[in-house]
Amino acid sequence: MSFPLSRRIADLQSSDIRLMTRACERVGGINLGQGLGDLPTPPSVREGAITAIQTNRNRYSLPEGIGELRRAIAAKLIRDNALDADPEREIVVTPGATGAFAAALTALFDPGDGIVLPEPYYGYHLNTIRLCDLDPHFLTLQGPGFELEEAALRSALRPNTRAILLCTPSNPSGKMLSEEEIRRVERVAADHDLLVITDEIYEYLTYDGRQHRSPAAVGGLRERTVSIFGFSKTFSITGWRLGYVVAPEPLAAAINLVNDLLYVCAPTPLQYGVLEGLRAAPDYFTHLRATYQRKRDLLCEGLAAAGLEPLIPNGAYYVLADIGRFGYPNAKAGALALLEQTGVAGVPGSAFYRSGEGERLIRFCFAKEDAVLREAVARLRRFRPAG
Repeated sequence: MSFPLSRRIADLQSSDIRLMTRACERVGGINLGQGLGDLPTPPSVREGAITAIQTNRNRYSLPEGIGELRRAIAAKLIRDNALDADPEREIVVTPGATGAFAAALTALFDPGDGIVLPEPYYGYHLNTIRLCDLDPHFLTLQGPGFELEEAALRSALRPNTRAILLCTPSNPSGKMLSEEEIRRVERVAADHDLLVITDEIYEYLTYDGRQHRSPAAVGGLRERTVSIFGFSKTFSITGWRLGYVVAPEPLAAAINLVNDLLYVCAPTPLQYGVLEGLRAAPDYFTHLRATYQRKRDLLCEGLAAAGLEPLIPNGAYYVLADIGRFGYPNAKAGALALLEQTGVAGVPGSAFYRSGEGERLIRFCFAKEDAVLREAVARLRRFRPAG
């Protein structure tokens, strides 16, 4: 017996990120494809969750999250993001940043509404847009700088455009938006009365002295911005699925309604864990940046030595490498050939583009232990393209 499937998933398929992870597992390789991250969770975060479980704080929280965590988030937003948010009315804790994004799209848009999506993009953003019956309007940012130009942004708008999505620092490029680029978005959004949705989950992973700038803190964007943050990358807890939304009260209330209906609440004892993480001394975040910058440099030097030209990222924990000169017919063929020869998995750049720009790129993740990265680099140095 067969039943029809929802038309919402007709054009959806598993990402090449998953494909390369499975291919890597089959050969017992080193997975620099999926952004799993294998750094240890800070003891205070781990113990905070364990203590909550042991003291029976295992029941539902409010859908918007436990009050202590929301107040700690509000303090963090003032300290690190120059954002003043009411913890009772403008902050919603969610099951991951992806859960926040899904709840925001469901709450704020109608089927057929358009969202400008800069590419290279994060595949989950595109697929969630499609799952919600929304219309992605692609804006191609040109490497290696991936600058967001105002004229190009205006050209990407359509009559049904309702919002602009910004991912900064970006997955997969590591691009960080400058204040000038954000002001370009501000002008366009004001002229066309658009919402701005941000994904800032990599906010603490910035390099070479650069400082993350939250778009909502620039000019008049606060009143029209839904800012999405998460804890997965900051505390190496990708499996915990904890994020949060900051938005003006009417938008936050709508998002929280959907958050309640979809998820009821984020996992309560894990909320207590990240609460302890937010109480960490500032030097934790300084050390985090330095650790990841060292890993970035190690991988980029290895890629360059292997002839895989890296596009040096400003933030996040990924690097795109150019394989165009090797003559592979597409990025997937190049990524599979690299895996077969070296046992190192990357993700085809085509997973992050609608256009053909990604066919000369492979994305690698450097959120790995140093020994793993050194072994990956040693293997990459042995890469010899066929032909």
